[in-house]
Amino acid sequence: MENISKDDFRYKEAERQVKRIKRFYVFVFIYIVVNIFIFLINYRELKPGQTIWQLKYFLLPLFWGIGVIVSAMRTFIPGFMLGSNWEAKKIKELMDKEKRS
Repeated sequence: MENISKDDFRYKEAERQVKRIKRFYVFVFIYIVVNIFIFLINYRELKPGQTIWQLKYFLLPLFWGIGVIVSAMRTFIPGFMLGSNWEAKKIKELMDKEKRS
């Protein structure tokens, strides 16, 4: 097995990706727990004859779910937002700007 230094670019990039994945899983866990909690509260507050199958009870999970999907795409699809080389281009642009100043 190849010895990889902690200063190696590949190591740092992999470390950042692992942190992104961990944040995503925490985000999904919170999404599930909070929505179950809200669902149970709404269910408990129903009056006789009312049903939980109304749009107002599903708006929060729906829109928050869209956020979860976007977060998943940013985490697991390289270059989904801002392109795959955006960071490198931006760093080069800022360094060139600094040299001109």
